[in-house]
Amino acid sequence: MQDEKQFEQLMLQYQQLKNGSEDISRMIDNEDFDNAITMIKSREQLFLSCKCIRKYLELTPVQEKELEKILDELRDSEMRNIKKLEKGMESIQMEIRKTQKSQKLQQAYDMSQLQKGSILNIQE
Repeated sequence: MQDEKQFEQLMLQYQQLKNGSEDISRMIDNEDFDNAITMIKSREQLFLSCKCIRKYLELTPVQEKELEKILDELRDSEMRNIKKLEKGMESIQMEIRKTQKSQKLQQAYDMSQLQKGSILNIQE
């Protein structure tokens, strides 16, 4: 009986984590990174709680199957979030490189007295 209640509590917590992952995904889509980071940090305690419950809980095969299902959904959701962030990071890095190259060209062709005779490395 006690194990059953703990299992229900565990499933509720994993459902909370899954819902939080979906909320974080929406925040990433809306470029609301500050709130996404805050939410990610606040979920850490919930993950630790789930870990502790799982450590001492003896699951039936049916419960194990149910738990694995929600864990797979949570992993998939988290991986999608990671991929979104990686894609955004690559895009930002490309913009930074483009801006840096543009600035180098502008500085090279700036005809002020201080920069006369500068050499530009066009391979950069």
